[in-house]
Formats: sequence, C-alpha cells, structure tokens
Amino acid sequence: MRKKIAVGILGATGVVGQNYLRLLATHPWFEIVDLAASSRSAGKTYEQAVGERWLMDSSMPDEFKNMKVRDVTDYAAIPADVKLFFSATELGDKQATRDFEFAYAEQGYPVVSNSSANRWTPDVPMVIPEINGDHLEILPIQQKNRNFPDSGFVAVKPNCSVQSYLVAIHALNEAGYPVEEILVNTLQALSGAGYKGLTEPERRITVNPFIPGEEEKTENEPSKILGLLEDNKIIPDYSMEISALCTRVPVIDGHTALVYLNFAEEVPELDTIKKIWSEFTAEPQSLKLPSAPVPPILVMEEDDRPQVHLDVDNGEGMAVTIGRLAEDKFFDIRFVALSHNTVRGAAGGAILTAELLVEKGYIKV
Repeated sequence: MRKKIAVGILGATGVVGQNYLRLLATHPWFEIVDLAASSRSAGKTYEQAVGERWLMDSSMPDEFKNMKVRDVTDYAAIPADVKLFFSATELGDKQATRDFEFAYAEQGYPVVSNSSANRWTPDVPMVIPEINGDHLEILPIQQKNRNFPDSGFVAVKPNCSVQSYLVAIHALNEAGYPVEEILVNTLQALSGAGYKGLTEPERRITVNPFIPGEEEKTENEPSKILGLLEDNKIIPDYSMEISALCTRVPVIDGHTALVYLNFAEEVPELDTIKKIWSEFTAEPQSLKLPSAPVPPILVMEEDDRPQVHLDVDNGEGMAVTIGRLAEDKFFDIRFVALSHNTVRGAAGGAILTAELLVEKGYIKV
C-alpha cells in the first residue's frame, strides 16, 4: 500500500473542479489537501463557496465541505505537503493562464492542467496517456528552458472533443492502417459549457450549431498529440487532414462524434477494424493505473448504440464506446464514437495523466 500523495485543486469550485473532488474522494493514490479558487471564494468553506452551484449527481463529499478555500494566487498558504496540482483555472486571457500555471511550476509544483492555454507551448506535453505518454520525456527540457526546480513542470490534456475518437484513430495507425483524412461532426454535451451550459434553461431545448474555438481545437490538436518527440521538441504530425463541425446538443454529459475517414493505404475489412479496436491496449492498461479503462475501447454491434444515457459511463466514464461501423459512399468507413466529456475529457483524463507521471517518476513522492 503506497502512501497517498497530497494534491491540490486549482479552480475547485467550477464544474471541472467539482468533478475532481468527486473522482478523487476515493482515489487510491491521491488525497486532496488543498482547494483553491478566486479571491471571492477565498476564506470561505468549500460548501459556502460553492453554495447552490454544486452540479454533480452525487452529493458533495463530506470531507471537503468544511475545508477552507485558498486564494489561487496565495502561494504562501499552500500546505507544505502538497506534491501535485490539478488545474481547472481559466483566467482572463491565455497568456495570463500560461503565466499562472508556470508560476506554480516555478514554485516547484507539478501542474496537470485542463486549460487550453499551454496546449501549443512547444515544451509542454499535451497528453492522452494511451497515445503519447512518451511526450512526457520533454519535461526535463521544459524545466531547463524555464529554470524550474526539478520537481516543477506543466503538462496538459487536450480538448474534450478530441477524446471521443482519437484513441480509435491511433489504434488503427498502430495496427498498420494509417488514416489520411477525417471528417468529424461532434455533438457536444451541455456540461462542456460549464455552469452556464448546465443552468440556462434555453440551452436544453435547442441545438447550438456553433461553439467558439472548438472546431480549430478539434482539427489541430491531434497533430501535436500524434507528433514525434525529436531533438528535444515535439514535432507535430500533419500527415492526417481533419475537418470538423462542432455543435452543442441538449444532453448533460457525453460528447458524441460522427466520424468519416479515408485510409492512406490499404483499407482494412470491417471485422479487422473491430478486432483492432477490441484488442487495443496501451501503457496505462499494462501499468494497471487506477483510472485506466479496461478495455479502453468498447465496440458495440447494436444499430442504436452508443447512446449517451446508456454508454457514457462505460469504463467508469473513461472508455471510448464505438458503434455503427460501416462502409461509406464517399469515405472508406464511418462510425459513431462516444466519450464522457467531464471525466475522460476533463478531470478523469488529467488524473490518468497524473497517475502516469507518478509511475514514470516525474512526480517526486
């Protein structure tokens, strides 16, 4: 039995922060000892700071209700035993958020962030652990470049819209069937829009055909995730073209992706594709990390699956569920994929990344 690692949550009162509390309350490796938020929440108990804005299906864990909230900029008040921070903080602009995350790294803390601010910072790895855990090897370069202590760094997770299909694409690439072109339409849940998405009634009766910035993230982030770590930098892989159309739909949790793709070379049989996906496994599974779904990809044969209300929690919200695989008139194949946007796509994905960081020795315990 390993001693639990003391962690803090930056941006603890928001939807992603609440998910961190929910997921970490019983985590076998991590123990929350610090909750931080904006100055308007600082000094209050967590229960007071959140008030009526607790949006999880389960009740607020009792152990956090009376924990005092720290101002995220008050470094002097950080508990001495904290070894890791999960960040769900977005400041006024991306540069301010980048500076904020690096300020914690300068204090010697590892930061695993949900923010988009540092995703394209050249020496910051953007990680889906089943795909590019090797990108963590750039962290010593980041520390050297920025004069961080050897315990401090920033790692980030990619956008939630990418999670629902990219592991499946990676599995095909790894099996020798490289993908050349993708057309993806995403049907994204209300929780992806945060507190307003879940509380504004009009959002529950419409499909919003535009999510600012989402299509650019969906089209561009895979190139860095699938890139190579060479010469002390991550070189994006632009060999795969992606065109995305992203919409917001009236479901609470769960991003669905309608994916059409062409292969660069040989087109595998549908049964071969199903076998590749069903048998796919990666480093988080071989290391038996606590949050790693087994299997990471679930393939469904029913004509009407996956469905959000039936399948979003597969693998405790960490698995990708795929169905409706078929040949297409204009593309080689098409399929429907689903992932949990606030678990796999947000807090859970960051926790899995942190577990990998611990197992590889990047987090000093």
